[in-house]
Amino acid sequence: MTELDVRALQQRLAAFAAARDWEQYHTPKNLATALSVEASELVEIFQWLTPEQSARVMERPETAHRVADEVADVLAYLLQFCEVLGIDVLSALAEKIDRNEARFPVPEPPDASEPRDRHSSE
Repeated sequence: MTELDVRALQQRLAAFAAARDWEQYHTPKNLATALSVEASELVEIFQWLTPEQSARVMERPETAHRVADEVADVLAYLLQFCEVLGIDVLSALAEKIDRNEARFPVPEPPDASEPRDRHSSE
């Protein structure tokens, strides 16, 4: 998805809300709450699945549809939240990845000439 696509989606969501006079309810607090609720609905799908079952969740059409719908709901509320607060979501993500790369550098491979500590693989 490009930045223009994100902006176009935000505009569609804003137009949808405006046509229904829902803007009054789209405060940062309400949108953050709705985002949390939708994320919880996504978690609910996976709640009692084993790791193996969760890895195959998209193989069943009825479950795949539910997962896709909840992902769309989460993204919709996130985009609306960012729009209301003036957050450029793609820039915020890129900056966060940059910070994480600096914070968690790729570990150096162990030097084969040095003896391994018996706890080094734990």
